[in-house]
Amino acid sequence: MKRIVNFSSFNVFSIEKEVWDIEYHNHNFYELIVVESGKGTHHLNGLTFMYKKGDVFLLRPSDAHEFSIKNKTKFIYIKFTEQQLWEKLQTDKKSELSNVIQLLMEDRSFVYESAIRNKADQEHLLQLAKILLHEFSNKSYYSRETSADLFSAIMTIVIRNAMNNGGMERISQGLNQTEKILYYINVHAMDPDKMKLEYLAREFMLSPNYISIYIKKQTGFSVQQHVMQQKMKAAERLLKQSNYNINEIADQLGFNDASHFNKIFRAHKSKSPSAFRKED
Repeated sequence: MKRIVNFSSFNVFSIEKEVWDIEYHNHNFYELIVVESGKGTHHLNGLTFMYKKGDVFLLRPSDAHEFSIKNKTKFIYIKFTEQQLWEKLQTDKKSELSNVIQLLMEDRSFVYESAIRNKADQEHLLQLAKILLHEFSNKSYYSRETSADLFSAIMTIVIRNAMNNGGMERISQGLNQTEKILYYINVHAMDPDKMKLEYLAREFMLSPNYISIYIKKQTGFSVQQHVMQQKMKAAERLLKQSNYNINEIADQLGFNDASHFNKIFRAHKSKSPSAFRKED
């Protein structure tokens, strides 16, 4: 399968095609594809969906896809890295949206026919994407800042639709109590307030003492150990896929300082974060 590699951390462009001429492929980046006009089918991870004007597809690096075009189609592409997502997302939204972003970026059970189902949001996002394309293509005063604000607004609409579409509920359907608690920890591990036993117990209508004993008995690990496992997974991803330095990663993951982060990471991987980053 073909892999498309892009060395730009953020790129916005449009293409118009009557016939799709790019073979089934994946990428080394995330991309948001907005259908400005036309219709056809989208083949994504072995599934096929119809697409039309206003549809939006959020693709992660390992997602494989191609289009079959029925009517001449114009696509707006927004390509970005995870680091760019966090840099361009407005600061006041980061804490509020971080858990849902993590879900969208990492959870393999999310496959959308379109990331936007709400008709009004489809119209608004399409207009925002057009303006973003103009600002990105025409380098004028404050175009970089404007592009960052527009991208932030677009991603916020995508995330809002994911929440409104019951994404978290869809994933948790069919799970037993232990699996639901572990899934909740997976999603909210970076939120120290939601990881307090009192908060966790209230979420699942259990007592704080019982939920701690219950998770330990069912899994062999404490709630705190499960949280740390998720933080270490996030650390590995940030070390390999971002340009953040060790201090910045330690801060993002809620460690007191880089020294504390180094100590925990060494215990987890038997090597320092710096050594892990240098590995191929």
